[in-house]
Amino acid sequence: MTNGRQKSIFSKPRLGLALGSGSARGWSHIGVIRALEELGFEPDIVCGTSVGALVGAAYASGHLDLLERWVEELKWADVLGYMLRAFVGQESIQSKNQLAGIFGETIGTMLIEDLPKGFGAVATDLDTGQEVWFRKGSLLDALSPSIAYPGLLNPIFFDGRWLVDGALVNPVPVSLCRALGADIVIAVNLNGDLLGKNHDRPDNADSKEKWIGTEREPDFWSRLIAPFMNLRDKKKDSSGEDVDENEYPPKLFEVISGAINIMQDRITRSRMAGDPPDLSITPRLSQIGHLEFHRSEEVILEGKRSVERMLPALEDILHPFR
Repeated sequence: MTNGRQKSIFSKPRLGLALGSGSARGWSHIGVIRALEELGFEPDIVCGTSVGALVGAAYASGHLDLLERWVEELKWADVLGYMLRAFVGQESIQSKNQLAGIFGETIGTMLIEDLPKGFGAVATDLDTGQEVWFRKGSLLDALSPSIAYPGLLNPIFFDGRWLVDGALVNPVPVSLCRALGADIVIAVNLNGDLLGKNHDRPDNADSKEKWIGTEREPDFWSRLIAPFMNLRDKKKDSSGEDVDENEYPPKLFEVISGAINIMQDRITRSRMAGDPPDLSITPRLSQIGHLEFHRSEEVILEGKRSVERMLPALEDILHPFR
């Protein structure tokens, strides 16, 4: 005789989806989920870190369509506005009001244990570095700290401690998926295609207009956003000849972005070596900057393509779910 928590040997295995961190690259999770659905694979358990928690919460709660519409309407000016409000201490995107505006008012009362799919999110204790798992309670209480990107979004005070982005300790939460009962785990790793490629950016005025928008922006805005977009102005020597870009240092955010990429790559490799998934999907998004949230169309498309590239392996490993 078995208790309710034990599974029959004849029960269908449970599929888990571990959605990793990656800032703006995280919109590719939407494409991955859409592609899996088209193939007939529907995860039973979804866990996420940082932007992976945002997309995972939307999917697990049945609000992915709302999130996708909001993402598709994002413009660079919107991203800049969210950043500035966070910098001056005003309401940031991870506040309950903002999240309710994205997902709809009903999300405010949702409990994780009542969701139609299993869900978990990862955050980090800012004082101790301890990994914090959210597996029950308010969905918004779990989501707000998990997406609290250090320096951009506010830390969240919860249960007597300050919590920040879970990517600092567990960028791809395979372990949480296993803990929630997933038998087979597909991981979406957004940090596997980054190192050595963060300089691949346009560096002329025409390209700047393409990245900023269809209309020419004032010089002030060009100078303001250039460090965040990793754009470089061509420099000339005393004779008027162009100087090789390798002979002058990268801009501030390019340095910060490169350092973050290195740390995330090393942490991800370490954690996934200790908690290996059954299959890892790695979208190719090295050309997407950390804050380029407005480039959702190409990022979501690459998410779909990353699933297509893994189709033979997916068909093999997910055969029990047919």
